[in-house]
Amino acid sequence: MNDGKKPTLDDIDARIRAAQKATDAGRKDEEGPGARNVSGIGIAFRISIEFTAAVLVGVAIGYFLDQWLGTAPWFMVLFLLLGFASGAMNIYRVVQGLDQSVGLGKAVERKKEAERRSDDTGS
Repeated sequence: MNDGKKPTLDDIDARIRAAQKATDAGRKDEEGPGARNVSGIGIAFRISIEFTAAVLVGVAIGYFLDQWLGTAPWFMVLFLLLGFASGAMNIYRVVQGLDQSVGLGKAVERKKEAERRSDDTGS
């Protein structure tokens, strides 16, 4: 491996950078704020789970409010509709790629942009 010596941090860092460059070279740049290498089935599962969860959370909140306040099915119907609207909005955001505008997605975009700038100035 390394003539029986322990690898130094510089050796490990160099190997990690080489592996990252090889991985980045194998990828092609995609367009769009949320463009990633994801499969269609992954997106379908995400959409179905997000929609189902939004509707179920809405129904649960409405049910417990109805039980607490004794208002028959009114809150359950109201929160069912709100859950449906929330699920539809989540689906729209996933399809349009808007879910990557904040949080981890934005951090990844900033990192890629910084790497592009450093490659442009370093080359």
